[in-house]
Amino acid sequence: MRIAMWSGPRNLSTALMRAWGSRADTAVVDEPLYAFYLDRTGLDHPGRADVLAAQPTDWQAVAATLTGPVPGGCPVWYQKHMAHHLLPEVGRDWLSLLTHAFLLREPRAMLASLARVLDHVTVESTGLPQQAELFRRTADRQGHAPPVIDAADVLADPEGTLRALCDALGVSFDLAMLQWAPGPRPEDGVWAPHWYASVWRSTGFEAPKREEPADIPGHLAGVLEACEALYAELHSHRLTA
Repeated sequence: MRIAMWSGPRNLSTALMRAWGSRADTAVVDEPLYAFYLDRTGLDHPGRADVLAAQPTDWQAVAATLTGPVPGGCPVWYQKHMAHHLLPEVGRDWLSLLTHAFLLREPRAMLASLARVLDHVTVESTGLPQQAELFRRTADRQGHAPPVIDAADVLADPEGTLRALCDALGVSFDLAMLQWAPGPRPEDGVWAPHWYASVWRSTGFEAPKREEPADIPGHLAGVLEACEALYAELHSHRLTA
């Protein structure tokens, strides 16, 4: 089974990758379309040169790999994707060969976090439009909604939420998903030193923190409104423990 987990940035996606990477039956790949995305957009992200050198910049080559043999012959291949890497020029036919799932985060908190690391935030850079597009395509093809989980639910009840996700995917739950050793892992992308410090310190999912509603800069009001509408659509299908 090739599980494509589609997330936006600042969404607990790396911790969730750790959970799947802790399973003995699962191979993991970290953001395989990142170099393609940086090459096409010209964005100057931290470690850009290293990313471009480490991955193919041709989306078709990436697609061929992701739909080809599973590394190590593992029965499960967990593919961590950032939905905003799915640019319009990426063909969609190959995606039907993957089993799709979606990771959400409440838009206000996500945007506040994203605005601290990006100078220019758009609806597209949150990944929500791409998540919604792929969710609709998958639901239409399958005749039912693919699995959706929310980061807040994962933190509030990691075992219950991951059990529900595994059940929806047709994969047995493994208690190894709840804990991992700190530090880097071989599957981490070359950009990890710039972004994964908190995950490298972690040994499991952190308990949720009580936080006041995040302040959103005024110029992002329209972005927040659009994100909330997309989030509400997807969130209505979310799995609960």
